[in-house]
Formats: sequence, C-alpha cells, structure tokens
Amino acid sequence: MDNRQSRREFLAEVGCGMLVATVGYELAEELGLASELPDAGSNALSFGSLEPLVCLMQQTPASRIMPELVKQLGAGTDLRRLTAAAALANARTFGGEDYVGFHTMMALAPAFHMAQELPVELQPLPVFKVLYRNTNRIQERGGRSQEVLHTVEPGSQPPGREQLREAIRRRDVNEAERRFARLSQDSPDDAFNELLLAVQDHTEVHRVVLPYRAWDLLGLIGQEQAQTLLRQSVRYCVKAESWLQDSKGDDPRTLLPKMLEEHKLLGRSTGERPAEDSWVEQMSQTIFKATPAEAAAAAASALEEGMSPAALGEAISLAANQLVLRDLGRPPSAEAPGKPVGSVHGDSIGVHACDSANAWRNLARVSNSRNTFASLILGAYQVALDRTARGGDFLNWQPLPVAAHLHQIEAKDRDTLLRETDEAIRGNLQARATAVVERYGDLGLAARPMFDLLLRYAVSEDGALHAEKFYRTVSEEFAASRPSFRWRHLVALARVTASEFGRPAPGLAEARALLKV
Repeated sequence: MDNRQSRREFLAEVGCGMLVATVGYELAEELGLASELPDAGSNALSFGSLEPLVCLMQQTPASRIMPELVKQLGAGTDLRRLTAAAALANARTFGGEDYVGFHTMMALAPAFHMAQELPVELQPLPVFKVLYRNTNRIQERGGRSQEVLHTVEPGSQPPGREQLREAIRRRDVNEAERRFARLSQDSPDDAFNELLLAVQDHTEVHRVVLPYRAWDLLGLIGQEQAQTLLRQSVRYCVKAESWLQDSKGDDPRTLLPKMLEEHKLLGRSTGERPAEDSWVEQMSQTIFKATPAEAAAAAASALEEGMSPAALGEAISLAANQLVLRDLGRPPSAEAPGKPVGSVHGDSIGVHACDSANAWRNLARVSNSRNTFASLILGAYQVALDRTARGGDFLNWQPLPVAAHLHQIEAKDRDTLLRETDEAIRGNLQARATAVVERYGDLGLAARPMFDLLLRYAVSEDGALHAEKFYRTVSEEFAASRPSFRWRHLVALARVTASEFGRPAPGLAEARALLKV
C-alpha cells in the first residue's frame, strides 16, 4: 500500500494555520504551497504580519491548539500578540453575530489583564483558556469558510450626523458598514461616538458591553484595528433591530432625547462637582429603588447640577452590585447545564447588571460629552430595569452577608480568613464566602491576597462564559471606588466564585501539563 500523501492531503490534515505559522508565507510561496491554501475569497480581510497567527487560530483543530500556543510562546511570541491574533480571528469569523463567539471576544482583554496579575510562569493560563474557547467555537462554526466580516468599501461621501444610526434602524447592514467604514477612515473617535448613538437605542446587556470590551482591546492590539473590532457592534445592532423592539413609552429611543433636552445637557461640558460618600450612597439607593424612567431622571438631574460623572458612575455600579448580593439565585425554570438552581454565575441578573454598569461607566469615560451624559443616564435606567425585568423581589430580599453569617466568622487574621474563604468557595457556600470576605475588608487587611485567591478560580473555572469578564469588572470597580464602598465589589465576586466552582475550564488542564505549572 502506498502511504504517501499528496500536498493537498497534507494541507487538509494539518490546516493552513499550522502550516503558515510554522514556515511563514514567503517560504510557503517558495515551496509552491501558498496557492493550495484554503481560499477565503478575494474580499477576505487580511491582517498583515499578524495574518499567520490569525489563520492559526482559525484553522487549527481545538484538540491541537494548546500545543501550538505553547510552541508559539516558546518561539518568542508574547501573550499580547497571541491575544491580538485571537481577537482578529474572532471578529473575522463571527462579526458579532454568534453568542459564544462574542462572549469569547469580550473575555480576551480581561484574560490578558488577569495574566498581568499572576506570577510569570502562570501568566499564559487565563489567555490560553480563552484562546482554546475561541478556536473551539471557530471550528464548530466552520473556520474560514464561514467568515462574517469581509472587506468593505467606504461610502463615497462623509455621512451626516446620525446617518449610521438611521441605516442600522433600517436594518441595512451593507449601508451601515459602508458608513461606519467612512467614519473610521476620517476619524476613529468620531466613528466610535457615532456608533454609540445606535448602541443607545436599547440597553440590552450585550449591545452595551460589546463596544466597551472591543474598545478596551484596542489598547492591546492597536487603534488601527478599531474599525474591524467595532464593526462587530454595528452588525450586532443591525441584527438586534429584528428582536429588541420595545413598545414602552419610556423606551431609550424616546426617553434619552427627552432627558438630554429637559435637563439642558446638549452642547455643554461635563461637570466636576465632587460628591461626599453620603451622596453616592443615597444616589445608589435612589437608582436601585426607582422605576427605569425615574432612575434616568435622577441621573440626568445630577448631571444637570454639575455632579462629577465619576461620582454618578460609582453610584450606578453600587446599585448594580446589589443585584448580585440580593439575588436568591436561579429558579428551577432557569436551570441550565453548568448553571444549577440557586447559582448566580454566568448570565445571572446580577452579573449582567454589573457588567453593563461597568461598560456604561467606561463608555462615559472615553466618549464625548453628549455620550458621557447619555451613557450615565442609560446606565441608571438599565440598573432599575434589570431589577424588575427578569423577575424577583429585590427590594425585599436582603443583601448578603446577613448578620447571622457574619456572627459565624470569628477569625481576625489574614491567613485564617483567606483559608476560610477558600473553603467556602470549594464548598459552594455563597453566603459564607460573602461573610468571610466582608469581615476581611472590614478589618482593613490588604486587598491583593484576596484578589489573588479569587483570581485563581477566575482562571481555573469555566464560569459559563462570564468568569473573566466579571473578574475584570470587579477589578475595575474596586480600583475606581472610594474605600468606603470598594469591598462590596469583592464580596460580590466571592459569591459568584463560590457559585461557579466545580466546573473546570476546558483545555486548562492540558495547558498546565504542557507548561509544566
């Protein structure tokens, strides 16, 4: 029997990504192999020097991706470059139109930031965890043959204000793409701010978080990729037009313009009035207890009075934090694989609310004055909506930890409290985990050891697509909050960590074995 393989059979077996990443395009051409690589079409996006790695991410079978990543790392490719390639592979494949795909994209920057908090030998783990998920989903969807994003010809004329949003509302994805391409060509900042006008048509969580996490990635992979990453939000908003229509009179499409006009926020700069702790606490309670329209009005009034956007954003995040601490967990009707009754990780009300509040707060920070006001008004609106839209008696449910849980915590030294936190997490004891962490914070102990403990599980556990993003949300909120409030965020993370423990992340054990860590 002749066991020799033809070149085409060899390419089919190893995949173009593995071949190109190994020998490079120039050598592939010299060997006469480049012409036989799978053709994604003449309008395929290409990413220059990153293209071999992008192709590697798309074409390598998930069962082989970990050894390839370790090989790349050993050859000198750093985690930033691997993350950049994964982000571009994800965008090119899914275009913001696949649930697992865009959740994976939103986890990439958080995973990279998590890596920076770890010892050097462990830094690849959170990144490799998400890269495995990325390649696995790309392969499930057919690899390069099913790419969503292709080259797009920019519009010939500069689009007028709000024309991008108009094209999205008409569900004209091609026109929306052309207009966004022209805006990006002229000014990436203007393109981003115009995109936010369309994002603000609805407060659905993924619509809100996707553009912020894409923007966050630009700090890792470069502003020149802004159009590619933010196109995902353009396409997401277009598709959402068919299933996110809201007939309520206080829908953001009508409520937001009303708030901006009534409170004289158009054409003015943001205020700088500082806030006392008591103001932040009271505003967070006002937002939490209000109807969505009332919460939006309260935020708009504060901005009209010149309150600092940072102070209002802090109040919004604290209100969202209550939805984690007060949640009774998933009811039987919401049970799903990896998300049992009583759990609060994954796409829970509280995790979604906190991620959304964090996104609005950060979008306010990086956008123009008009969008800063809009982001904070809608951030307040969304927290109040999240409290009621998915059911639950959050106003009457008590936040964890309750007094009975705190009375059980007798330890006062760092090491014992860290050990008890670890035991509570491994026992899936959500309430006890919150009590131990709150006591730890009340004692004024250093935050870093507690973060290190919770980070370990944000890396090791699957988290139902949300572990990395929520860890990063809490890290950002802790850093941006004043000392009197910041530990509430770590208490919430402890609860979510105890909920998600026991479901190891796919691919991570293999990564540990290959890296010998």
